[in-house]
Amino acid sequence: MHHWWRALESRCWDYVTISVVATKDTPSATTAGKITDWVLPGDKSGEFKRQQSSFRNWISSEPGAQFPPEKGRYHLYANRTLIARKLKGLEDVISFSAVHWHMGSKGWRFPTAEDTDAAGENVIPDPIPGHESFTHLRDLYFSVNPSYEGRFTVPVLYDIKTQTIVNNESSEILRMLGTEFNSLIDEKYRQIEFYPEALRAQIDEAHEWQYDKINNGVYKSGFATTQEAYERNVIALFEALDRAEEHLKKTAAEGPTGSARP
Repeated sequence: MHHWWRALESRCWDYVTISVVATKDTPSATTAGKITDWVLPGDKSGEFKRQQSSFRNWISSEPGAQFPPEKGRYHLYANRTLIARKLKGLEDVISFSAVHWHMGSKGWRFPTAEDTDAAGENVIPDPIPGHESFTHLRDLYFSVNPSYEGRFTVPVLYDIKTQTIVNNESSEILRMLGTEFNSLIDEKYRQIEFYPEALRAQIDEAHEWQYDKINNGVYKSGFATTQEAYERNVIALFEALDRAEEHLKKTAAEGPTGSARP
């Protein structure tokens, strides 16, 4: 049933530019049921259904904002948002770390000194002071909300100052990184726009089908518990990959705007 993963793996690397494959708020665990309960027990559709991100606050440069942009205040437990952090020159403004690649019974975990298979930039134990006992990402979520019942996902934008999660929705974090820290970075980085006014309608339209058919499609296909759900979603997934590939071919000559590149 899952023979398509090999074919998909060979194509994933071609789509880093549009950040589409298995990167958006990657599911990890729930406080109820097993880690493998991607399809709710009793759901006869056999289809994976993604939960909504739970933390949806916003970093804002507006006067009196609850979460103002400040150098060193925020930390990213991150995935694709690191691309935006790099492009906007925010390396010295927002710190980051990455969880271990292996998902166990408690979801994503932080690597330990004993791990020999966790190479990578900032794949380290939770570096935030006071988090020394945190072994899993779920510890971070529960420290903010002991009654939390959602999935433990990355990315997480964490406020070190108030010890709370600002946001765990990647598309919104990307918007914040694109604009709200401009007062803290050099002019050459301020010119870089992830969501230019003239292209917003096209970006929103592309995001809708890429997220549903590709980002979410790999889960709806890979975790399907009925053949019908699998076939419906895997066909839609590969049709969307073909669509993305065709789009990249047509727009390859455009590339990043030369004047906006640092």
